[in-house]
This record gives sequence, C-alpha cells and structure tokens, in this order.
Amino acid sequence: MTAPARRPSARELADGLLAGNRTLLARAITMVESRRPDDQAVALDLLDLILPHTGGSLRVGITGAPGVGKSSFIDRFGANLVASGRKLAVLAVDPSSTLTGGSILGDKTRMQELALLPQAFVRPSPSAGTLGGAARKTREAMLLCEAAGFDTILIETVGVGQSEAAVADMVDLLALLLLPAGGDDLQGIKRGILERADLLVINKADGLLESTAKRTARDYAAALHVLPRERNEAPPVLLTSALTGAGIDEVWQTLLRLHAEATVSGHAEERRRAQRERWLTDAIATGIEEALAAQPEAAAAREAAMRSVTAGLQHPGRAARAVVEAFLHSGAKPSAD
Repeated sequence: MTAPARRPSARELADGLLAGNRTLLARAITMVESRRPDDQAVALDLLDLILPHTGGSLRVGITGAPGVGKSSFIDRFGANLVASGRKLAVLAVDPSSTLTGGSILGDKTRMQELALLPQAFVRPSPSAGTLGGAARKTREAMLLCEAAGFDTILIETVGVGQSEAAVADMVDLLALLLLPAGGDDLQGIKRGILERADLLVINKADGLLESTAKRTARDYAAALHVLPRERNEAPPVLLTSALTGAGIDEVWQTLLRLHAEATVSGHAEERRRAQRERWLTDAIATGIEEALAAQPEAAAAREAAMRSVTAGLQHPGRAARAVVEAFLHSGAKPSAD
C-alpha cells in the first residue's frame, strides 16, 4: 500500500513559490482552497510568509456573459502579453454544480495556446457556489501567484450580472466583454456591472458581425455617459476579435494607460485599500459562519430556525436573532473537550 504523500510545510511552500516552482504553486493553491482544518492552518502560515512579496502585479478582471468568448479572448490576449515579456497567471473560475459541487474545469482546454507557454500559468478553480463570479479563495490564489513572480494576473469570472460585479473588489481594472448586439440586448445588461467596468470590449468584431459591432460600440459609448461613475471619465469602448487578433494590443495599451492614470491620481492605492477592507469583512463573516457551524447548540438552533422560517411560522429576522443568541451563549461555555 502506497504511503500518502507528505504535506509540505508552509516554509517549504513559501520557498518554492519565491523560487518560481510551478508545481508547488499548484499545491499551494489547492491547499488554500481546501476546507480541511490542517490544510487551512498551513495555508494561513504560508500567506503570512509570502505577504511581503505580494501586491506588485497588475490585476485585471475579465467578465462577460457565457458565449461572449472570454476564454478565447484570454488565450489570444495572454499569448500576446507573454510574447511582450510579461509573466502571466490566469485564474479561471468554472461554475460548480449546485447538486454535486463538481465543475467542468474546461477553461484550460479552451486556452490551448496559452496553457503551453512556460511564462503562463492557467489555473481553473470551481466557484463552489460562491457568488460574485469568483471562486471562494480567488484572492488568496492571486497572492500566491504574485509571490511566484507573475507580474500580471487575469481573473476570468463565471459570467456577468449584478453579483459578478463583486470581482471588481479584487482587481485593479475590470474589463467587460460584450457581443455585437442590438438595442434590446444592450438593455439586458445589468446597470451595476456597467458602472463598475473600467473598459468595455466588443468581442467577435469580425466578418459579418463587424458592422454590428461598430454600431454596438457607439450605442454603449452613448449609454455610458449617463451612468454614475466613481470617476468622471466614461470607460473606453473597444472592438476586438479573438479570432483575427484585431484590437487585442489596443486593449492592453488602454489597460496600461488607465492603470498609470489611476496610480498618479492615487485612485489605484485607494482601490487596493478598500479591497483589503472588504476582504477582512468577508473573512470575518466566513469565520463566524464556520464557528457557528462548529458549535452544536448554535448549529441545532440554526436548523430549528431554518425549519421554522421555511414553513412560514417565523420571521427570518426573529429567527436569526435566536440563532445569534444561541451562538453567543454556547460560545461563553467552556468546551466539553
């Protein structure tokens, strides 16, 4: 019987990441994604060790509705970046089944050119039911990639919509990919994501769709001027074709310009600071959920509250208060262990 592989220590993983070891990078991401308490303990130590070596990359979110060509765009876009000397990591999020928790993890197969390049690292991760278009540990995976020396991080989200705008809370710039479409389709795009996007990219602007794409770009450019923005300037609207490569370099140059302007104005650091605050808030909420589930009395109170609320017998606010009180009461008692 083969003995189980020894789990590397946090120090071994950190040293491997700083040396650019891709195998240990993959293992480190698997560890931070794990829900096992022993893996989580090592992951937290690892993140402490590598934190001083993070933060130096350009973080870009790529979002868009299914079928818009996100993976094909990233394959061509990423290959161009690597050719220009960038070291690129792609964190591609695949939707998980709500029944089994499994996911297809097919992004790596769709990024056939990029996945073969030695200066690129493509990591598909399941969303595991997490809202916001990103996986549960995307932020941590991003830090690990930065420690491993990747200077550009692309985060491909599950889809587009109000919840997917949450990816804007972990990147420096958010690019929204759109299809050449008519006015009715334009109205179907959620306003929230348009307000958060830093750049709009009309993809598949080639062949018979080229004229439609140009009209779509004009429509969006006009619509963006009436939406409220964090900054006064409306986001650029560009045309690209992942098939022919047209417009791909312009997207990169525009992202570099936007980031340079945000750095000079102080908006880039302000955005990072706000993101760290949001990360802490999310981590506290997750920690409370896990602690609640670990307390037998509180967990039992939660189950009882769930039955009562779903049966329409109790208001959720009242039921939630009872669960919180049970949690605080059980937490005040010494553990029976």
